[in-house]
Formats: sequence, structure tokens, C-alpha cells
Amino acid sequence: MKIYLAGPDVFLPDALEIGRRKAEICARHGLVGLYPLDNAVDLSTPEASLTIFKANEAMMEAADAIIANLTPFRGPSADAGTVYELGYMTGRGKLCLAYSNDPSSYKQRVARRYDVKTSPDGRLIDPEGLTVEDFGLPDNLMMMHALDLHGCPLVAPKIASADLWHDLTSFDACVRLAADRETSKSDRN
Repeated sequence: MKIYLAGPDVFLPDALEIGRRKAEICARHGLVGLYPLDNAVDLSTPEASLTIFKANEAMMEAADAIIANLTPFRGPSADAGTVYELGYMTGRGKLCLAYSNDPSSYKQRVARRYDVKTSPDGRLIDPEGLTVEDFGLPDNLMMMHALDLHGCPLVAPKIASADLWHDLTSFDACVRLAADRETSKSDRN
């Protein structure tokens, strides 16, 4: 099984090391991790961003599954690019798994950043008067139910990791879920 390893990890200063560690975890379970930075791209060219997009899309097409790091990135929600990739894989009918190293609800994370209040009509709102999604889920309902219906529920620790970006415990749990799924599929055949 080939697994596309999505997430904002590619923006970390030690992004290549994180990708290597994730690929090693996959290999220990008999799976192949496909990390976006495995694509060689000349970042100095004018078409670098399109080249990255096309290479990542080709990698997703070659993959059987995705493990998405949905740890909140630069705000209360997951990285936008990772959300796109999760949607892409869901649309392709591929196995979708994800984790977050922050187990708090979306509502709690929004409230940490903004002055959240209850409107006169009972809605939870941000300072601009926009409704804050409050279903008790870790992130937007579209992502959470995509996981429920196309793979496994979001994997998260009971308490936020001390190192949100380097703790791979929840990632490892996703890999084990994917490996178990692959073993069950092989046993049926």
C-alpha cells in the first residue's frame, strides 16, 4: 500500500527529516510513504508552484491512501493545502486517515484566538458576527465526516502533544490502522 503523507510538515525547518521519519514508520509496517518533498522541484523557476501542484497530484494518484496531518496550522484549523489533498483523495475514493496533535475542539481553538460570544439568537459568533461551527468536532464537519465515511475517525491524543510538529505517535497510529486494513484485505483475497 502506498500512502500519500499530507500536512504542513513540509513547512518545518526540518521538513526533510520529518518526511524521512514518517517514511521509516510506514516501511516498518510494510507500507510505502510518499512525501511531497520527495518530488525534486527547482524553486527558482517561475513555474515552481505549478510544478509542485502537478507533482503532488501525480503522487496522490499513485497512492492508495492518505494520512493527513490536520494539526491546526497558522490558525484554529488545519492547513488549507492539506484540506484540499484530503478532499482530493476522498473524491478519488481512496482510504483517508488523519491525525491532529491538538485534541481540542474547533470551537475551543477559535475561542483561544478570538473573543467568541453568543449572539441574541443563540449562535456562537466571532468578533465579526460570523457563526463559529460548534458540533464538538476537532475541525470542520466536512473533514471529520470525510474521515468517518472514507477511512477512520481522526486520531488524536487525549492531551495536546508537548511538541505539536515532531510527535509522531498519532501518525504511527494511523499507519497501523492502514496496515491493519491492508492485512485484512489480503486475508480476504
